[in-house]
Amino acid sequence: MTDNRSMEERELMRRWVETWKRAGPELEAIRQREMRQVDTAEAVRQLLGSSALLYSSPRLTTSGLVEQQAWFALLRKKLVATQGR
Repeated sequence: MTDNRSMEERELMRRWVETWKRAGPELEAIRQREMRQVDTAEAVRQLLGSSALLYSSPRLTTSGLVEQQAWFALLRKKLVATQGR
């Protein structure tokens, strides 16, 4: 009885894996298509509830990558200091 049940469970898991193997690429294609179609400015306006904030903010002149790397360096220094290295 246990053997039949474990065989059934294995079969269910095999079918589940096969289903997701087929569904995964299709779902990714849908996600990619939706990401290409999104209007980012409109999404931000909806999130903010007002377009005034969106356009009154100063325009960024950089991507922020340099600032991000500076934060990472600071965090790394703090981590090393707390670990006594």
